[in-house]
Amino acid sequence: MTRKKKNQKNLLELPDSEKMKILKEARENLRQQVVEAKLWKNLLEVENLTINGRTVYRGNEKLTGFSLERNF
Repeated sequence: MTRKKKNQKNLLELPDSEKMKILKEARENLRQQVVEAKLWKNLLEVENLTINGRTVYRGNEKLTGFSLERNF
């Protein structure tokens, strides 16, 4: 997997407030990736997923009608 190179910044040259903002965003991004990875791992282990009486995942079909929003 190739990633686009974003505007690279030297953390040592940034003010503390900017460093904290960048680190907070990176931490949140990693946290979200972990949650998504756990969700996909669990989906691979089940045949059917029903939420509030509605089937959102069944076998080899696409995941539908499901969203995950986390507020920290």
